[in-house]
Amino acid sequence: MTCALAADRINHEGRILGPEPAVTAPILFNTPEADAAVSAMQVMPRDSAWNEDISRRPLLPNSDAMIARIIADLAEGRRNLRAFHEMNFVLVPDNQPLVPINFIYYGDESDPSPYPIPINLPIETWPRETGALTLDQWQRDVNETGGDRHSIAVMPGAGFIWETWVTRLTSSGWEAGNGAKFDLKSNTLRPFGWTSADAAGLPMFPALVRYDECMRGMVEHAMRIVVRRSRLGPIYPATHHASVGNLTDPNIPAMGQRVRLKESFVIPESWTIFEKAVLRGLKKYGAMVADNGNFFSISVTPDNRYPANAFSRLSSISITNFEVVQTTGANEGPRSPGAPLAEAGADFSVGTRTSVALNGFVQTSNGTGPLTVEWKIYSGPGMAQFSDTTRTNTSVSFDAAGEYLLMLRAADGIHTPSYDTVRVRVSDGISVSVRRDGDSLRVEWGGGAGNYTLESTDDLRNAWTSAATLTGTEYLVPQQSGQRFFRVRRE
Repeated sequence: MTCALAADRINHEGRILGPEPAVTAPILFNTPEADAAVSAMQVMPRDSAWNEDISRRPLLPNSDAMIARIIADLAEGRRNLRAFHEMNFVLVPDNQPLVPINFIYYGDESDPSPYPIPINLPIETWPRETGALTLDQWQRDVNETGGDRHSIAVMPGAGFIWETWVTRLTSSGWEAGNGAKFDLKSNTLRPFGWTSADAAGLPMFPALVRYDECMRGMVEHAMRIVVRRSRLGPIYPATHHASVGNLTDPNIPAMGQRVRLKESFVIPESWTIFEKAVLRGLKKYGAMVADNGNFFSISVTPDNRYPANAFSRLSSISITNFEVVQTTGANEGPRSPGAPLAEAGADFSVGTRTSVALNGFVQTSNGTGPLTVEWKIYSGPGMAQFSDTTRTNTSVSFDAAGEYLLMLRAADGIHTPSYDTVRVRVSDGISVSVRRDGDSLRVEWGGGAGNYTLESTDDLRNAWTSAATLTGTEYLVPQQSGQRFFRVRRE
């Protein structure tokens, strides 16, 4: 039996996302409700630079010199990786009321007001780093603390992000230094030369280290990283530079420059799940230079659910453990033509311990890298035994009854891997097959265990007659003229 179901939503990492999130009221970032919603989101397109696997990208020829420059620019006690609890966010529904906002610095490079600002819009570092202040007090900056005061509002349904800088609620309403709107579904950049709430013209939300992904064991995207000095000219996907002094030294990183943690760095198994999630992400997706600052730092949400020492050992990692990779452009790497497309085939049912063919296939174009395919069991109550996991057309059997989800992956080393799934319903029922074997018919069956009775008839309207009772799962029957039907009963 086969049945057609809607295709699973699978992200760039090969994780099934489930139904699209439904947000009906503003949800703060540090809640289980936000975790569930963002876990089900595809944050930026699958082939976005934020979601690009750069673990095999070649190094820049001057990688060592650039790392040395990053180190030399920092004070001696600040030459290690840092995790800063800073950027937070709120999820809003599609019908969130729009609120005017006054841009006081870079209105000419801002997406126009109004913005979907809820009453509980969190401002950077709240609540973890703001002491006893209420959210309303921090929004109004009652102590005149100042700072960057970024804000992020995400609308999962429509698929947009609104981000601001130097954000404050005044007696006459909201104001900010500038504002930017990003499309979660598109790789379209801001106009070249425009800033955003981040100095590089990049969005911040796709870069944040979030609680939900740390708890899954890996940050599934590039992070934003801060260096002391940056040079003129942004690199894709950045659109804006912030070079103080208009520096042109090629060993000074540009906005958008990509660094990764060296593969040779051994991630200690004893470190926290949060630290290991960050380091795995830095090896696979790396980090992009997004701002100037006094540390080599990544942005972590100021989620008060993190334990006190969640990221403390990251500060023991010297910048010498990083390297600078060659970046890809707007139409290069995963965004180039010719991406493979995996198709796992139709859903089906089968008995336990019965080998059944999988009819997967991959569409691909000439000019891509060497293609690799892989079958795996994504979920199920038992084991799946494949005859060959590296072939699209292979066979599989299952050792226990229940619902299984098999995943086919196709990758060419250039594009984002393609994934597809097939659902299999496995029962303890008996599955029977018949094939010619010389002058006989070989009847084979699987499913269940015990004694079996093989029966046959020449007409389904007639009675069945017993051909044999046995404990095995196959039997040779002499061929006879005319049609013959077989069935197997378990005693």
